[in-house]
Parts: sequence; C-alpha cells; structure tokens
Amino acid sequence: MRGLFVVFEGVDRSGKTTQLQLLADRMAAKHEVVVTREPGGTPVAEAIRVLLLADDVDMSARCEALLFAAARADHVERIIRPALERGAVVVSDRFVDSSLAYQGVARGLGVEDVERVNLWATDGLVPDLTIMLDLPITHSTARDGEADRMENEGELFQARVRRGLLDLAARAPQRYAVIDAAHSIDEVADMVWAALPEQWR
Repeated sequence: MRGLFVVFEGVDRSGKTTQLQLLADRMAAKHEVVVTREPGGTPVAEAIRVLLLADDVDMSARCEALLFAAARADHVERIIRPALERGAVVVSDRFVDSSLAYQGVARGLGVEDVERVNLWATDGLVPDLTIMLDLPITHSTARDGEADRMENEGELFQARVRRGLLDLAARAPQRYAVIDAAHSIDEVADMVWAALPEQWR
C-alpha cells in the first residue's frame, strides 16, 4: 500500500513545527513516520536552505523560486517518494504550496508559472492532506522566534502569503484542512488528528 503524504503549511510562527511533531509522535504508534522539512531533507537541499534563509543574502525572486524548486526536486526523489513507496507516512513542514504563496503571490511571480516549475521538479507529486494552520499576522508576529530572511520581509509580505495560502485551500478543499491556530496547542492537535483519513488514525 502506498503511504500517506501530509504537509503542514502556514505563515511563519503559526505553530507548524510543534503540531507536525505532535502528529508524527501520535502516528508512530501504528506507522513508520518520516518527518522532514522544506527547504531541506537531504544534504543538497539543506545546503540550499542555508543560502535561501540567510538574512544577509540578496537574490532575485526568480532565483529564489528556482532554488526552492531545486531543493524540492532532490527532496522528493531521495526522501519523500521512496518513503511513500514503502508505505510510510511522510509528514513535511512545507511543500509546493509554500512556493505558490511566497514566490507566486507575495513575490508577484504568478501562481501558474511557479506551479509549472514545481510540477516538473516533483514529477507531479501532490500531498494527500495539507494542514493549513491559519493565524492572523498580528498573532504570528507577536510569537517568539528567531527571524530568517523570509520572516524579515515584514507583516505586509506575510499577509500576502496568508492570503495566498487561503486561496489555495479554497481551490483544493478536498486535500486541505484549514485549522484556526489561535486555539491551544492541544486543541489544535486534536483538530489536526480529526482531519486525517480515518484509516490512518
């Protein structure tokens, strides 16, 4: 049986890392679970991550989009697809929808163009379930955390990212679960669990 591919999306500091780990720990009682992140997951992709998120790096929007896609291509080929083929659950912090929202919408490159590049990079791989942790920007920016280059773009940029993610969720409601991340950690975790296909709980 093919495995399950679950992705967490949301603006920065929306609680993705915490909720991802809680879900992975809960699912590990019954399944092999592979926890990963983007950009990252392989040595090459992690090296690209350092470049992409360094706050002292200045790059064009197209370069940024292509670097994310390049890291994703290696990630899919070496980590995600092999795990799915052996029946594992893959839980990833971000995937293609992040590029569509950050580069396609917030950077103004266009969702269609960014999507086309990423469909090729991933050989058409689409998550089975995308958990969108939705949080107003005034809430997310108030949370503690070390800022990277993307987070330093400011609240207007993050607001465009949030709008882009919500629009994507509306476009693909069959694979999206939009969850109000302003609730307590335990309440959000229960909502995430309830969003899983019943046969995987």
